[in-house]
Amino acid sequence: MTKPAICVIMNPASGKKKDDPETQALIARMRGDDRIALRLVDHPRQLTRMVETAVSDGFATIVAAGGDGTIAGVTSVLVDHDVTLGVLPMGTFNFVARGLGIPEDADSALDVVLAGHTAPVNLGDVNGKIFLNNASLGAYATILDVREGVYRQWGRSRLAAYWSVIKAMLTLYRPERMTVTVDGRVTRLRSPMAFVATSAYQLEQYEFEGADAIRDGKLVLILAPDANRVRLLLRAVKILMGRISRGHDYLMHVGDEITIETRRKRQLLARDGENERMTGPYAFTMRRDAIRVCVPQGGDQGTS
Repeated sequence: MTKPAICVIMNPASGKKKDDPETQALIARMRGDDRIALRLVDHPRQLTRMVETAVSDGFATIVAAGGDGTIAGVTSVLVDHDVTLGVLPMGTFNFVARGLGIPEDADSALDVVLAGHTAPVNLGDVNGKIFLNNASLGAYATILDVREGVYRQWGRSRLAAYWSVIKAMLTLYRPERMTVTVDGRVTRLRSPMAFVATSAYQLEQYEFEGADAIRDGKLVLILAPDANRVRLLLRAVKILMGRISRGHDYLMHVGDEITIETRRKRQLLARDGENERMTGPYAFTMRRDAIRVCVPQGGDQGTS
């Protein structure tokens, strides 16, 4: 019997649950395909070890089936190995897949993996840890912290995610004094949020500028001007409605290297929707063509 060349690592705790009929049909399809070895993650802490085991087992392609956080976790291990990444989007927003032109329907996304067409993709790096869409300090990391509690109470949905924005802005607002260095240029300011983007698609979805710079391999830093809670909430609503404007609602910097220093040495930092405590200063760079990803024929390449 031929050994499978593809390992799918599935996180059933993502937006689409394991007992969902579509997910069950997808699992049955993969288990019936001798090209695929399916491995289910019982707990998020198992993810890194499972990916490392799959790499050691010699799979040519390792597929992350889950939300953007799961995809980022798998990518973090694969980036240092000669292994292709596949993506089966099963999360709430699925920005990674959407940015690469991969269908949000996981069954169709599996067809993309099996077709075998690949392209190089850039990855962001902050203090040696990678991210695919964005990494941020301040308000956005706080929103994600609140969002987990909202998800536990109401379940995972885009509506619940939007409500968490409102709840966080009204209750947990706290600006930061920052020293920001972009390619050697230093700016000191007070801001509730620093958001470093590597996804052109995500910026375009919310009507931010900077998508072309990302496609050119640059990092884009979005800074929210200091404001009270009500104004910050109004800006969040404008973002959701796609009515944001540069200068009035946000400041933008573009560069190859970005460093952010804050008064607090250790901060909550969000990478692709997952929070962790990290010690500053926070040094951001772009790893160009860092990993090959299964994408549709003729789909986006290089950056998303």
